[in-house]
Amino acid sequence: MTPLRQRMIDDLKLRNRSPRTIDTYIWHVARFAQFHRRSPELLGPEDVRAYQKHLLDKGASWPSFNQAVCAIKFLYRVTLHVQWVVEDIPYGRKPRKLPVVLSQEEVIRLIEAVEHPVYRMVLLTAYAAGLRITETMALKAEHIDSERMLLHVEQGKGQKPRVVPLSEVLLEQLRTYWRTSRPKVKRSPWLFPSKDPQRPLHTTTVEKACQEAREAAGIAKHATPHTLRHCYATHLLEAGVDLRTVQALLGHACLSTTAIYTHVQRKLVTATKSPLDAIGHFVSAAKKKE
Repeated sequence: MTPLRQRMIDDLKLRNRSPRTIDTYIWHVARFAQFHRRSPELLGPEDVRAYQKHLLDKGASWPSFNQAVCAIKFLYRVTLHVQWVVEDIPYGRKPRKLPVVLSQEEVIRLIEAVEHPVYRMVLLTAYAAGLRITETMALKAEHIDSERMLLHVEQGKGQKPRVVPLSEVLLEQLRTYWRTSRPKVKRSPWLFPSKDPQRPLHTTTVEKACQEAREAAGIAKHATPHTLRHCYATHLLEAGVDLRTVQALLGHACLSTTAIYTHVQRKLVTATKSPLDAIGHFVSAAKKKE
């Protein structure tokens, strides 16, 4: 390991970045250095620009492109303290799309179509608490507060913990799962452990199970584990929960991020009448005169 890589890792750890973020940032900086075949210490703004163009030319997704930008900005702003203006490195603007949302009936069909009891419990938990898949995998038994009916989310995005309501149905299902289906992995603290006691299940395992369940349930929408988080938010709004409460439950830093779910509330959309409905009888009357 080069001294620069170790220094960047140390800088990330000092700022309490998650292990996943550290691995991602280091990977992107390594690709940047490999592209130019030189140490990042010897590169500058034009080299960053050339690498960004390379990413676009090879068809990198906007999330991947912006991850690379974040990693490179951290390297030059924090680890290397360069003199040029790091903030001038542009992010890519990801096209805004409405999230895919399943009806509650479709959510039930999807979860019931999962054959493996552990994967089924993972998806049920993700929907019941509106969790990201990484947050779900990071759950431990100690995070379940059955007395106060709260679920503690310790590994939120940006290392920000939060609490969410613990569903009574989920609590009952989790207790049954713990007694009958949870893998017997010795000394593993994870609610959903892998064969390695020190690690929870990998997200790709559940993502694959979700895809298979979607096909088995005959759901045409492109549903993923993260879709269940979208469903949680939308279904809460449709039930009358206010936007700021949903923002807190999801752990969003900005209300504008949560506001996207107001565009996919089926009940509000279908309850809204077109202005044509108010004058429709005039249209009908005019047609009869013709």
